[in-house]
Amino acid sequence: MRERGLEPDFPPDVLAQVANLGVPAVDAALTDLRQLAWCSIDNDDSRDLDQLSVAEPTSHGARVQVAIADVDGLVPLGTPIDTHAGLNTTSVYTPMRVFPMLPERLSTDLTSLNPDVDRIAVVLAFHVDQDGEVRDGTVERALVRNQARLSYDSVAAWLESGGPPPASIAARSGTADQLRLQDAAAGWLRVRRHRDGALDFQGSEARPVISAGRVVGLRKDEKNRAQALIEDLMIAVNGVSARFLDSRGVPSIRRVVRTPKRWDRLQAIAAEAGERLPDAPDPVALSTLLATRRSADPERYGELSLAVLKLLGRGEYVLTRPGDSDTGHFGLAVREYAHSTAPNRRYPDLITQRLLKAAVSGLAGPYSDAALDALAQHCTRQEDAADKVERQMRKAATALVLSARVGEVFDGVVTGASSKATWVRTFDPPAEGRIVRATAGLDVGQRVRVRLAATDVTRGFLDFVPESSLTAG
Repeated sequence: MRERGLEPDFPPDVLAQVANLGVPAVDAALTDLRQLAWCSIDNDDSRDLDQLSVAEPTSHGARVQVAIADVDGLVPLGTPIDTHAGLNTTSVYTPMRVFPMLPERLSTDLTSLNPDVDRIAVVLAFHVDQDGEVRDGTVERALVRNQARLSYDSVAAWLESGGPPPASIAARSGTADQLRLQDAAAGWLRVRRHRDGALDFQGSEARPVISAGRVVGLRKDEKNRAQALIEDLMIAVNGVSARFLDSRGVPSIRRVVRTPKRWDRLQAIAAEAGERLPDAPDPVALSTLLATRRSADPERYGELSLAVLKLLGRGEYVLTRPGDSDTGHFGLAVREYAHSTAPNRRYPDLITQRLLKAAVSGLAGPYSDAALDALAQHCTRQEDAADKVERQMRKAATALVLSARVGEVFDGVVTGASSKATWVRTFDPPAEGRIVRATAGLDVGQRVRVRLAATDVTRGFLDFVPESSLTAG
């Protein structure tokens, strides 16, 4: 982390500030929404709960409200905690340990939307109809109370089975109906975004399995229905945030994914699969290609999905002023998108929260345009650094597991190809490494058969050599 400009430890002034913190006083002007059937859905082991959601039916769809933890209320701009958070800009998640952006007394307690306690939140609401159209976005500060702490796995298993709800859901009257409505609203949003060109990727990451402090195996990490539910609601809320700030004339930091630079390679991959993409980058055409190939060849869809994801390029944060032409998020097929739903673990979300609170109160924004521009660039750099740390540690864990399998042959797909290096992702287990020789002619999306030649756990290296190769078609 230090080699990449990240600080793993909290300095003394941060710890001193945390030690003096208490529960913030409740402002009488806050809207009291504690009576609503708020619930959180997150990983089983998550303790930093950033958002709650609740929905109510309307004549043409649903009104969805999402409560975001008011981190700014306890982390004022320019304080030691804020300075440290602004340095790292994100929590760093490694297999063995999480390095939180905020001290745990904040992120897992005072600013976490834990069950059965009153919390101050920034609440964003919108109407969504059954055609997936979002309208009437609002933002307010409110008092909320998490009525049910739920996990992705249990909610997904119940939604997908259609059977009776598990005890965690049945324990609270009305929670099951809440989840069904939220799931329906998320589905309407998802269908609309895919019609507009959102790309549906099939995940293929392997999560290290830890037992008694040791890495003992790898488990494929696939997105389930409950994760998709939360993802769709959060995408909609991030759009509400961006449009609200724009309507108030407030500059903001947007999350963008630009048009793919290697559209020609995407065209070639489509042609190898017997499909066609237009000459100009078109998210709707790419989304249609993915849907078509998923139906026609589900066994090979994972490698196609991975190749497209690698060719899309990385996201970045940019300053956007009211009236600017927004680059948008190519992969999500949305134009206005401001990260706002995870202020406990992402600094851009804390920046957006401060902008929203100022706009709601009619106050001047806390940042100048120049400051926002510098912060956008810094957050992009630090996010990239954190991704590299996380990737290296995952690869170190993978190298540890696979060190006993040197010499074995694996099927995979090329995920990166340049003059500097060629990379491959194996299918089973999902593991990424470098092809160290005979790389001429290999390009992203090609299937290859590779032999594991060496591992280096300390550096997280996996070295492969080709056994044979065949095209993605």
